[in-house]
Amino acid sequence: MKITKEYHWEMGHRLPFHPGLCKNLHGHSYKAYITLEGTPDENGILIDFYDIDKVMQPLLNRLDHAFILADSDTEVIQFFKKLNSKHEVVPFHSTAENLALYFIEELRKSGLPANINGIGVSIYETADASATASVEF
Repeated sequence: MKITKEYHWEMGHRLPFHPGLCKNLHGHSYKAYITLEGTPDENGILIDFYDIDKVMQPLLNRLDHAFILADSDTEVIQFFKKLNSKHEVVPFHSTAENLALYFIEELRKSGLPANINGIGVSIYETADASATASVEF
């Protein structure tokens, strides 16, 4: 059985290695579809949707209206610190692909119930551009 929940947040980023416009500071209205797979309990519930919110909300609170930066982007990190502006430093470039893997890792660290044996995450940077990653365990 699979269940899916949708989340939205606003976030800025840049891809300093990118040869085109994505190397510039810019933002997106992100959307994520979180899919959990496993065996429902005797009542037919895989996991309460509110319990997914409990896991996702702290992550989204960190990312919403923040600028996400690779730890190698030291000049821009210093810029955001000087402005005292909300930012999140991560050990990767903030591509949609890497964000999908990051969300999976954050979900795995949250201590999901034992009946969950798979996670899928789709990250949408725009309405027509997304990356999807999944893992089974």
